[in-house]
Amino acid sequence: MFTGTLVFDVLLPGDSRSLKAKRSYVRPIVAALRRFEVSAAEVGSLDLVGRAEIGVAVIAPDAGHVTEVLDSCEHLMAGRPEIELLSARRRLHGEDD
Repeated sequence: MFTGTLVFDVLLPGDSRSLKAKRSYVRPIVAALRRFEVSAAEVGSLDLVGRAEIGVAVIAPDAGHVTEVLDSCEHLMAGRPEIELLSARRRLHGEDD
């Protein structure tokens, strides 16, 4: 069994000057990530407007599938024109960890 995590640091557009506006950007992103059958949520920078950290977690029987799913999530985030992807931090955990 393998688990993988991915945390995205995202810069939101200038018009997200309130937490309500921030949620209007984050909610569709999280929903799009969940189509890959992962757990996804806003996990950091909760009180900062204009910035978000979105976390993704996946579990699978082999490391190759975990890597494939996380690659798909990262590709989706990189292709979203309304945000600027500042960083993506990835971890893979195996049975021996």
